[in-house]
Amino acid sequence: MDIIEQMYERWAAGTATPDSWADVTTEPPGVDYREVDAGGVAALWAEPRGARDSKAIVYYHGGGYVGGSLATHRKLAGHLSRATGTRTLLVHYRLAPEFTYPAQNEDALTAYRWAVDLGLETVLAGDSVGGYLCIAVALRAQTKPTAMLLMSPSTDPELTGESYRTNAAHDRFFTREMVSGLMKTWLAHGEDPADPEINPLRADLSGLPPTFVQVGGNETLLDDSRMFADRARAAGVEVRLDVFDGQLHTFQMAAGNLPVADDAIGRFAAWLRPRF
Repeated sequence: MDIIEQMYERWAAGTATPDSWADVTTEPPGVDYREVDAGGVAALWAEPRGARDSKAIVYYHGGGYVGGSLATHRKLAGHLSRATGTRTLLVHYRLAPEFTYPAQNEDALTAYRWAVDLGLETVLAGDSVGGYLCIAVALRAQTKPTAMLLMSPSTDPELTGESYRTNAAHDRFFTREMVSGLMKTWLAHGEDPADPEINPLRADLSGLPPTFVQVGGNETLLDDSRMFADRARAAGVEVRLDVFDGQLHTFQMAAGNLPVADDAIGRFAAWLRPRF
């Protein structure tokens, strides 16, 4: 059992704390951090030494809209920054149940516009629901990002993916019932999950930038990535989809601890380099 599987076992047993995700990522060398106010949204710069001043990755953390923080994802942002040679703005949006849709989308767009207003060329990146926020921002922003890097993005609020059934034996944490509960907490006021304003699988994706999607082959949200990639390609978007056999949801969080996580981040960097 690797460190990601152990963490999900701890969550299932109720022995993990909200900040436990930070434990699975090593501290990347040569990266400095500073907190900033991104237009009224809490954020943190991860800055590798020698980073390019004119470019930035804007990163939205996962956590099912109810968790995740600058603390849980700081080191992952640092690994991504170090691999790409680009500073990363890690964004902390308002969380449910205190703040529900569209608060998260609004904060994500505000922070992105703040980075653009600095004159920076931007890439959007995120894991899980953070990947969803990347797509939501890219569809609505007037100035489009150069590219997107998505880790196990949550793209289907209707929960139609067959992988909830076919991968149930491998991924016992993200059951359809559990994810449904998170969606109902987020869409708490009767919003329709089939609304194209909410559901990227029903939206016009034709304006999206080149996108690299990574997903674990054993996770129940596998079909979220597959369906999004199919629909984006059909809309004329350049999409690369890498499925990592045997891996679970957001396995990249184990950067520095698992070779497969380091390989995934290295693939992002290699793909991004000629585009950014």
